[in-house]
Amino acid sequence: MPLPETLYTLALRAARPLLPLAARGDGKLARSVRGRSGVLARMEAWAAAHRDPARPLVWFHAPSVGEGLQARAVLQAFRARRPEAQVVYTFFSASAERFAAGVGADHADYLPIDLAGDIRRALDALRPDVIAFSKTDVWPVLTREAAARGVRLALLSATLPAGSSRLRGPARALLGPAYARLDVVAAISAEDADRFAGLNVPSRRRQVMGDARFDQVWARTAAADLASPLLRPFGGSDGMTLVAGSTWPADEDRLIPALARLAADGLRPRLILVPHEPTPDYLARSDAALRATGRAPVRLSAVDAGTGPGDTVLVDRVGVLGDLYAVADVAYVGGGWGTAGLHSVLEPAAFGVPVLFGPRHANAREAADLIRAGGAFEASDAAPLETVLRPILSDDERRTHAGAAARAYVASHLGAAERGARIIQDLLVQAR
Repeated sequence: MPLPETLYTLALRAARPLLPLAARGDGKLARSVRGRSGVLARMEAWAAAHRDPARPLVWFHAPSVGEGLQARAVLQAFRARRPEAQVVYTFFSASAERFAAGVGADHADYLPIDLAGDIRRALDALRPDVIAFSKTDVWPVLTREAAARGVRLALLSATLPAGSSRLRGPARALLGPAYARLDVVAAISAEDADRFAGLNVPSRRRQVMGDARFDQVWARTAAADLASPLLRPFGGSDGMTLVAGSTWPADEDRLIPALARLAADGLRPRLILVPHEPTPDYLARSDAALRATGRAPVRLSAVDAGTGPGDTVLVDRVGVLGDLYAVADVAYVGGGWGTAGLHSVLEPAAFGVPVLFGPRHANAREAADLIRAGGAFEASDAAPLETVLRPILSDDERRTHAGAAARAYVASHLGAAERGARIIQDLLVQAR
């Protein structure tokens, strides 16, 4: 075992007795620790009841929802190719628990702790032929134990930014051997594929497949139903609708006053505000900020109960943003002003909606691509939100052109999910 992996294992073992303390509270870490409790027993129970050794099994792993969108698209494409295969899906973050239940796997659960005893129990129970990781997330002990058993390993829609910490220092020393064990690294771009050479992945194991999130988002767009109970109340409006998704305080502190200044000029679109974390305290803050500018927000739960949406809706639950973009004429995507990172711009773009966001979007290559394509617009302190929003709201032709450019950009990147499914199928042939 490489020395960094030995030290990593010792650190995990030392931390394990502290997990009961970490399980206290309602934060993501606490929920993740509690959710992981009993995961091996659940895997073993599922395997005892349902695992058929005559059928191949593919184990997909994605740490959270963003990576899960990539994994789900490949999983579904693979299911279409090999319906007889069994599929297990694991995740790391508590934020992905609800998402994982809907990916279409035979069994979905948290990833066990990356210690040899736990991983061996999981591998003994599941007996996977292939393990497919999504985007970046590989685990040293899991890759080592699986490779020793002849399990084929893949990293799909892989990305490795030039400035990634994985390429230097302790992270490279620890993770380099894990990446070197992968049979296939199928990257988002040729540049990403080339950079995996710095993690000891030989050229024969590197290829380009693209980003399977595009396929997932496109499929969700096609399935959107404007007559559904969620979207029906927003139909029939003659005015425009702005959907502001995954917003943080830094977003709302700029967007809400900007809309108030535009309203003074006669531009007052309906606003559907979707906070990233709709906790009671956060919703109260957003509600007060909206009322201070003369808006009278209605909670989405009240709209569901039959209250008219009015001109301002404050969304008080999660899991609906991707569908709400279907009723947007313009979209604002949050995260571009603070440190959390810009949230996904693909959902509104796939609906043919022009997208607006703040200046901090280095974490999202699609944002810069959309700007170049003419489908998105960046606001900054030098170009405040109302300056960018005004021509989009007031010029129908410009808005239509930008929306078409955004949708064309998404359409041009389809096909990665099918390429990922072919990779897994090829690995299955090798494994069996």
